Amino acid sequence: MCLYETAMPLRTKDFDYHLPEDRIAAHPLAERNDSRMLVVHRDTGCIEHLMFRDFPGLMQAGDLLVLNDTKVIPARVMSDDGRTELLCLRRLSPVEWRCLVHPGKRMRMGHAVVVGGITGTVTEVFENGDRLIRWESPMDLHQHGHLALPHYMGRGDEPADRERYQTVFAREEGAIAAPTAGLHFTPEMLEHLPHAFLTLHVGVGTFRPVNVEVVTDHIMHAEEYSVSAETTRRVNAAGRVVAVGTTVTRVLEAIGREPGHSPRRLPDHAQSGWTDIFIHPPYSFRVVGGLLTNFHLPQSTLIMLVCAFAGRDLVMEAYRQAVEQHYRFYSYGDCMLVL
Repeated sequence: MCLYETAMPLRTKDFDYHLPEDRIAAHPLAERNDSRMLVVHRDTGCIEHLMFRDFPGLMQAGDLLVLNDTKVIPARVMSDDGRTELLCLRRLSPVEWRCLVHPGKRMRMGHAVVVGGITGTVTEVFENGDRLIRWESPMDLHQHGHLALPHYMGRGDEPADRERYQTVFAREEGAIAAPTAGLHFTPEMLEHLPHAFLTLHVGVGTFRPVNVEVVTDHIMHAEEYSVSAETTRRVNAAGRVVAVGTTVTRVLEAIGREPGHSPRRLPDHAQSGWTDIFIHPPYSFRVVGGLLTNFHLPQSTLIMLVCAFAGRDLVMEAYRQAVEQHYRFYSYGDCMLVL
């Protein structure tokens, strides 16, 4: 869903930067809030280098943090014969899962696969190549599945990831990937900060590369969300809404742009649905006034969103400094606060 046009179309390469491989964080730090935090001030263009422990001191009276309480499921499973890998994207019923499979050519209509002694049969092949698999009885992902860690970590999941690749406030199961900006928070820090939750189940599309030359030609993936009436009420009453992560930003801005809604105000009732909003420069933010986010892959839709919020030149300078000063990048890495 493209919401705007540009006089001079931005190119995907305009969001590129060089990242040495040793800057990618393959494992988390010992403590969640030990991360470094690069702070970007949009009004002055000032860039500060702080620690995440400094985060509460940057919040103002009237601020509201909004966090994504989705819970990551161990969605990657291997068949008992080791020949087929499945990524369980969405449960449609107790015995039906929409899956991404590899190798796909083996999983034609009617093909059977066995996981943990339970047989699943392909009952539908979707246009994008996903398969609908019906199992003879419910499959327990927590027993047979593994976390689908991002490929750039260069490793499989380990027992410690079951706790660390999950926010401390995760409660609604359904995500393939973690909302990583929230990984830095501890219960003790959140206890003293006004906050509210929404849910967006982060899908495999979050890793989908932008393979077009012109940004506006990219087709965004859709993700499912839900927002309670309590959260919409608190967002409307807040002096400034600080989104914890790009997923929260996308949900709030998608709802805030619906016809008939005034800027900075959401409907006064619960919201749910799917959004494929694609936020890139130029974009006028209606709801979000601050953004906490991790560092994102070059040429990704996520770095485009951050550039829309803070300006491309300022964000790319912030990334240059982060690389120069050996920040840790990506899911288990350090974070950036844009105010």
